[in-house]
Amino acid sequence: MSFLTDRKRAAGLGSAKSGTEHHWQMQISSIALLILVPLFVFTIGPVLGEDHATVVAYFARPFPALVAALTILVGFHHFRQGVQVLIEDYVHGQTRKFLIIAMVCISYGAAAAGIFALARLAL
Repeated sequence: MSFLTDRKRAAGLGSAKSGTEHHWQMQISSIALLILVPLFVFTIGPVLGEDHATVVAYFARPFPALVAALTILVGFHHFRQGVQVLIEDYVHGQTRKFLIIAMVCISYGAAAAGIFALARLAL
């Protein structure tokens, strides 16, 4: 005879077992983007339309490069999580697994390309 309560038997047995964690990650990345995107716009805005040498000199400073890198990383992380939820809700079967893997590869690849371009520009 088991002395477990119904609650103890059901603990951790949600549909995906990580829904709350995923929700909090989306909330945190949303708040981070709420701060980073305006900061990115006001930091990068002054060099829009400038020549290449001016942009390279501007990104050689640590603050604009750091703001751009954080915006790229947090933005693509938030994008990956959001599209994963969309795929999980509307696609079924083997296509779901394929699309999630493809989306993760695309989002990490785009983030890596953005950080690489920023590093080439800043260094």
